[in-house]
Amino acid sequence: MTKIYTKTGDAGESGLVDGRRAGKDEGIFWVIGSVDELNATLGLAVSEINGYIAENPDVVKIITRLEKIQTNLFKLGAELAALPGLLNNDSSIDEGCVSELENHIDEWWGNLPPLNNFILPGGMRAGAVLHQSRTICRRAERDLVALGRTVVIRPEIYRYVNRLSDWLFAAARFVNSRLGREERIMLD
Repeated sequence: MTKIYTKTGDAGESGLVDGRRAGKDEGIFWVIGSVDELNATLGLAVSEINGYIAENPDVVKIITRLEKIQTNLFKLGAELAALPGLLNNDSSIDEGCVSELENHIDEWWGNLPPLNNFILPGGMRAGAVLHQSRTICRRAERDLVALGRTVVIRPEIYRYVNRLSDWLFAAARFVNSRLGREERIMLD
């Protein structure tokens, strides 16, 4: 039987794609950890949204979109683990990926009520999980920017992660709207 544990990280280090060992508290692992956490919460969102497919087939497309984003996040994590570019591990995150997110945002935004106030994150559980994912995405972005001060990160990666947080906000609003949950505005 192959065991899941290797014991190689017991001293507080972990391996990178190029074979280097690095401290688990180094910036690269903060970013990879945040991206991994984001991916896990997107999986929770997919699970939640799956429960509403029968009620509203409009939400089926969002599941496909979320699963594509999850795949992109795995590729992004692999590219980050190969920094500082010792290996050619381009994740395929490019301007096309950024444009795709923008197109989805525009599609949803055009079908949502105008936003005239700050809204409280929440709504249906699926919408709330998407709001939570947005906050994790913002943390991943901050971690990415901090890492970018010490290693070169492709500009498309910054744009993708930044746009993804906007996408998640729009997705949360879309899901809540399609599932009939009214948004609650910030109270005075």
